[in-house]
Amino acid sequence: MPETRKLAAILAADVAGYSKLAGADEERTLARLRALRSDLIDPTVALHHGRVVKRTGDGILVEFKSVVDAVRCAIEVQNGMVERNAGVPPERRIDLRVGIHLGDVVEESDGHLMGREIMHTLVDAHRPTERAGRVASSSR
Repeated sequence: MPETRKLAAILAADVAGYSKLAGADEERTLARLRALRSDLIDPTVALHHGRVVKRTGDGILVEFKSVVDAVRCAIEVQNGMVERNAGVPPERRIDLRVGIHLGDVVEESDGHLMGREIMHTLVDAHRPTERAGRVASSSR
């Protein structure tokens, strides 16, 4: 099976200011990021029927069959981040930028996703006007 086109909701997330956090204390930042993945992000993605397509250091790309599941997942993760950042000084907080895009994607035989819709998701999540702690969404 070479490749398949399908409609998917794509969630892209990364840590705002990751380089600054890692530069100040890389060991602690990595430990906190690993804990966030195992305790909050991965279980929430699974709960909402998402499939992790790719991890990129401080980022993640997740596919959902339902845009409702993607939005619910994003909101739950962002709410969890508020709880985890309570009492943490602003310069040490881990804040996520999250974007969701609904569109046609190409799934390769190895499960990787490609297509311009993936780029739209990444762009939407990383617009300079988008602040960490929120969820950006679009469809084109």
